[in-house]
Amino acid sequence: MQTFTLACVLLVLTYFGFRMGRGRALGLVGGKATRLHSLPGYYGYYVALWCGIPAFLMVAAWLTLEPTVLTMLTTSSLPADVQSLSKNELGLVLNDIRNLASGSAARANVSPDIVAAAERYATMRHLGFAAMAVVALAVAVAGLTFARTRVTPDMRARNRVEQTVRVILIASSTIAILTTVGIVLSLLFESLRFFEKIPATDFLFGLEWSPQTALRKDQVGSSGLFGAIPLFAGTLLISFIAMCVAAPVGLLSAIYMSEYAHSRVRAVAKPMLEVLAGIPTVVYGFFAALTVAPFFRDTGDLFGLSISSESALAAGVVMGVMIIPFVSSLSDDVINAVPQAMREGSYGLGATQSETIRRVILPAALPGIVGGLLLAVSRAIGETMIVVMAAGLAANLTANPFEAVTTVTVQIVTLLVGDQEFDSAKTLAAFALGLVLFCVTLALNVVALTVVNKYREQYE
Repeated sequence: MQTFTLACVLLVLTYFGFRMGRGRALGLVGGKATRLHSLPGYYGYYVALWCGIPAFLMVAAWLTLEPTVLTMLTTSSLPADVQSLSKNELGLVLNDIRNLASGSAARANVSPDIVAAAERYATMRHLGFAAMAVVALAVAVAGLTFARTRVTPDMRARNRVEQTVRVILIASSTIAILTTVGIVLSLLFESLRFFEKIPATDFLFGLEWSPQTALRKDQVGSSGLFGAIPLFAGTLLISFIAMCVAAPVGLLSAIYMSEYAHSRVRAVAKPMLEVLAGIPTVVYGFFAALTVAPFFRDTGDLFGLSISSESALAAGVVMGVMIIPFVSSLSDDVINAVPQAMREGSYGLGATQSETIRRVILPAALPGIVGGLLLAVSRAIGETMIVVMAAGLAANLTANPFEAVTTVTVQIVTLLVGDQEFDSAKTLAAFALGLVLFCVTLALNVVALTVVNKYREQYE
């Protein structure tokens, strides 16, 4: 709450700097904006950037370094016997101190040294934030004053503002790229640790999945089999069912809305269809587990079919419903991008509307439609909440949609639930599954972009 209040104050001060810079620029030329090198607003942006950027960088630096600084100061003030604890034990002590300082833990049955450390921690945190707030406000005021004195009619304010914005955009892009690289490297390094324990061939081509590690020699059920083929098969089966639902419904919906529907109908139907994209996936999971799966099971009983409560059919159908807006929106955009002249030329040659759609519009839009479907497949493969709540946990190598199967994402969630030690093959298997899933979705995205770029036709 304190950080939010400080951010609001800095934003107000930044806006005040914008008004001051704009007003000073107009005041120097007697209100005649034509005598300025740039538009008056650019002078305001120039002052606002000098006011806001250094202050917010100061706040971001403090929020980043605060945990490390406070931890070092708190650790140095602890008794010697506590400082001599192992790294894990010391981490637990520091966690208790933070909980006590934030008021989320009771002080009963806690040693006086820990309580005193928690009080020091809270005091240092409040003092540090107060000092940071004062410095940030001082930096903002100093930047505002400095930039205001630099405002002159001949100053190239637009060039400087655009250069600053360009630097911000480059920095944002760099952060996004580095984040992606960090994710890939974290998956790769942990996966290499897993493959040191389990051969890659056993993982990629094994037919049995039972990631249990023995805590003792006579433990029952600790087979420790890490063959991921059943997980891949279950993932592909559910994704295939989902696409069998999403592809035709989404594509036909896009054709109707772009070619047949009246503008009034389209204005209502398209937003209503896209509402499905805004529903949280956990809601879809509840719908699949509590409504769709029992419906399929009861329907199967009427026809003498044995359909599991956690069948691939239920999870796949609900996932397909979730992906319909994705396919429909992409296909609709691609179909609307086909030039109107092609439609009119087809009508001029005597073709009907349906013939024009089948022989002119869809072939012209096919690369974009195929790319959208491949992106939808990658979306289906990476879905988590629906399959976690509606699919099974037991690995089952089958192509029967009526049986329970599990997926890669279900097993990742299962392996990482609770307190886990990241040095066993069971836990590290989640990173290996994540790496495979990342590679598959990346390959699908690359193929989709390649199809679109290679077969795209340019129309004049």
